[in-house]
Amino acid sequence: MVRQRMKVTVLGAGSWGTTVATIASRTNDTILWARNTDTVDEVNKRHTNAAYLKGFTLPSDLRASSDLADAVSMCDVLIVGVPSHGFRDVITQAAPHIRPWIPVVSLTKGFERGTLLRMTQVVKEVLPGHPAAALTGPNLAKEIMSGLASASVIATEDRAVAGKLQEVLHRSMFRLYTNHDVVGCEVAGALKNVVAIAAGMAEGLSAGDNTRAAVISRGLSELMRLGVAMGGEPATFSGLAGMGDLIATCMSPLSRNRYVGEQLGKGRRLEDILAEMNMVAEGVKTAETVSYLAERHGIEVPICSSIHAVITGAITAYDAYAGLLQARPGSEDEPM
Repeated sequence: MVRQRMKVTVLGAGSWGTTVATIASRTNDTILWARNTDTVDEVNKRHTNAAYLKGFTLPSDLRASSDLADAVSMCDVLIVGVPSHGFRDVITQAAPHIRPWIPVVSLTKGFERGTLLRMTQVVKEVLPGHPAAALTGPNLAKEIMSGLASASVIATEDRAVAGKLQEVLHRSMFRLYTNHDVVGCEVAGALKNVVAIAAGMAEGLSAGDNTRAAVISRGLSELMRLGVAMGGEPATFSGLAGMGDLIATCMSPLSRNRYVGEQLGKGRRLEDILAEMNMVAEGVKTAETVSYLAERHGIEVPICSSIHAVITGAITAYDAYAGLLQARPGSEDEPM
């Protein structure tokens, strides 16, 4: 039986939004929304997005638009790949034009600044009645665009919706699993970016692979403790949304958060690092949020707290690692 083609809209033409639009367009009528009209023209006329995915050709039937109302008005599935700081504003502008009840999928791995809300919580506030889901996991856009195998998770409390979204986005080289633990998946996806900055700092400081392995594993412990305190399930943090995403983001040179950490480890100023990047490193903003959330839930997160201190300029990357090494180790199931 041939599956009916769906109308899919992806908001946000960064590397990941464009990649997901590419995946969706293989078997669905897909629109990619971008603010920048030059980007729209490039996608429609040259079938490229060189600012974010240089060297890759996009499907010829993938259509781009800078008209938000036009992009969302007829879609069956809305996917949002806008950075956390602009997420609410974009879906608020889109809200009057979205048909009732269609599912809304977040690609954004972060928290809303000020409210400390996860992105699916923002969706529920702005678009009540719409099933909210999160697509998360070890997803390095350029590897997926190159045709390399990848696995991800679609997290939503509605199992029927999860199954339908799985049909829309699952491909032979892009395996999509379902997970009902939305809280755990979103918290893991956001917090791993902070740990990736720490792992990058170890690389920049030439601290060695043993040190990086220790930071990654202890960082996983931190995000699991905080995630469970916030309502996530422990098993989630050993899966694709947790350990899988953490490993990819901490180890790959394609990771923007790892890159920020590596440059900080080399002694560069954060402002200079961010100024040269055309993509958002969510971990920079998330580090502050983690501190607030950890205090609220009474959880110690020494690695994430140290990264926050480096980002704010209170200490250097060298000081952060010296401090972590001087801390007396206790039981492995306790903070380092």
